[in-house]
Amino acid sequence: QVQLAESGGDSVQAGGTLRLSCVALGATYSNSMGWFRQAAGKEREAVAAIDREGHTIYTKSVKGRFTISKDNLKNILYLQMNNLRPEDTAMYYCAGDPTPERLFLAVGAGANSDGISYWGKGTLVTVSS
Repeated sequence: QVQLAESGGDSVQAGGTLRLSCVALGATYSNSMGWFRQAAGKEREAVAAIDREGHTIYTKSVKGRFTISKDNLKNILYLQMNNLRPEDTAMYYCAGDPTPERLFLAVGAGANSDGISYWGKGTLVTVSS
């Protein structure tokens, strides 16, 4: 069983930066990982994903501003967020799945993410103008 725990959410001004972390416990070596977000009153949105080999994908609205990365030795997933905008305000969730396509299709094609295997409880990011 994989357990995910996010941290790093905070309140920042527009243009600011944050780095989210997700500690993964359990059999994480075979999983691709990703970040999702859900703003109040909106549907969950896939933000970025990374597979076991380090290939990455980003949703269009964060490309060039956010960077997903991972530390395989420490089993930590990161999301570096630069030049934050008020529209980035949301609860951010870490997710993992043995099948990379589930994450990559969610990010790249807006595919349904309900079948993704592992989820954290989320960390709140608030960006004020």
